[in-house]
Amino acid sequence: MKKLLFLLLTGVLLFSTGSVNAQDKKVIEKIIQIGRTDNHVMDHLDVLCNRFGGRLIGSDAYENAAQWVASQFKSWGMEVDMDEVGELPVGFNRGPWFGRMLSDNGMQLHFATPSYTAGTKGVQRGEVLMEPKSQAEFDRMKKKLKGAWVLITGTNRGWPIDWSEEADARRAQKIAENIEIAAKNREIMMENRRNRGGAQKKLIPLKDEPALFYKQMKEAGILGIIQSSPVPIRVLYDRKNVHNMTFENLPTVPDIKLDEHQYRIIEQMVKERRYFLLEFDIRNHFKMGPVKYHNVIGIIRGTKYPDEYVMMGGHLDAFDVGTGGVDDGSGVTPGIEAARLIMKAGGKPKRTILVCCWAGEEFGLYGSKSWVERNEDKWPKISNYFNRDGGPTVANSLSVPEAMYDDFKKICKPLNSINPDFPFTLTKREPRPRPKRAGGSDHAYFAINGIPTLQFGTADTKGYNFNYGEIWHTERDLYNKSIPEYQEHTAIVTAVVVYGVANLDHLLSREGYEKQ
Repeated sequence: MKKLLFLLLTGVLLFSTGSVNAQDKKVIEKIIQIGRTDNHVMDHLDVLCNRFGGRLIGSDAYENAAQWVASQFKSWGMEVDMDEVGELPVGFNRGPWFGRMLSDNGMQLHFATPSYTAGTKGVQRGEVLMEPKSQAEFDRMKKKLKGAWVLITGTNRGWPIDWSEEADARRAQKIAENIEIAAKNREIMMENRRNRGGAQKKLIPLKDEPALFYKQMKEAGILGIIQSSPVPIRVLYDRKNVHNMTFENLPTVPDIKLDEHQYRIIEQMVKERRYFLLEFDIRNHFKMGPVKYHNVIGIIRGTKYPDEYVMMGGHLDAFDVGTGGVDDGSGVTPGIEAARLIMKAGGKPKRTILVCCWAGEEFGLYGSKSWVERNEDKWPKISNYFNRDGGPTVANSLSVPEAMYDDFKKICKPLNSINPDFPFTLTKREPRPRPKRAGGSDHAYFAINGIPTLQFGTADTKGYNFNYGEIWHTERDLYNKSIPEYQEHTAIVTAVVVYGVANLDHLLSREGYEKQ
């Protein structure tokens, strides 16, 4: 009787274990099948880019995108954590912008303005002057500056001209030094004239920077400043000035970054003292703060190990000169779609999956840094954080430590059945030293705290000639720069691998992950 009972119990146990494995296989097969035939990753990207647009924290676009993602997670049966990260003293919403040159050879102007900088007061039209570089020049033209656009020197790298009190003080110091230098140069010129046949002394160069007389020009009533910019045009923000802003001290001078080719034409016309006008309509709008911003974290609760985690994500925020189609729409939407595929396939992972849409990455990894620092108790219980933030190329490889290799070999086995155009390669990697400083994306604060951050290798397998530098923080960061077949395949790969890691009977081993 005891023997019979033992055999029956053994049979039940074997049947139960086999059923779980069969169930896992069915879920994976269904994830792949749905991902092939009903993939929504580009639909998610369409909404983020073309319904909401550039999603800078502090903007309505970011808040709308966060609420929308949360609503999607909830509609798929997931839990949602609207994880408050911080607040900004004021908000910023970018509207349309237009400009043209009014002259015999007039043209539409190609330009942009940094975020959190001033717009025009409706359509504003004025003459164009070169900026003064000495006190004498400023005094000579200060009446003419009122109602004029001013060309400033230097080349745009994305940053606005610093209008802080510290910057005004720095420029004032240079102006004062230049007055002394000008006096010395007059002495040198007089001495050189007296010594015409002898050795001539060189003049002392003046201190300089773009918009050297920024404060004085603003007080004189200029319409705005114009700086030459490489194409595609890149515009960012001044984090320091944003955090020091109040609704009472908002910037007032439009900071225009103009296509370098058009800048050269206009500059030459100004030097020739030709008459023409520039007309701009720039709708940069602010809103009263404080403006709170949140990470959106979708939760697929684990059935057996709910307090252990597998994490995937990218950043939801994006610079607003474009629409964030690549940076990081192409990163965050495969994770969102991976979550949908898991839920639609009936997945019930053993450990909890966190789908992380981070806030404020472009401000300095604000969202992910905040989450990591506030969740130290979870660090030992995170199997891996999978981050995507490098463009819309296809996920086709993974490199893992020796101790994780057998687990990933089983997990990744179905990947080569998805699409023969995108073969997947799994390799072993040597231990690497733990980074001491935060890098440039949301895996950084996980990595410097010893949490595994394995990431998929990617490639432009089919040769779409994708160039990340072309779109990085520029006006070309748009929906149509993402590559649909790469995005769809990556979403499936992400779902399969994350679900597989979540269903292991153990956390991934960290042995040999870091070089000691």
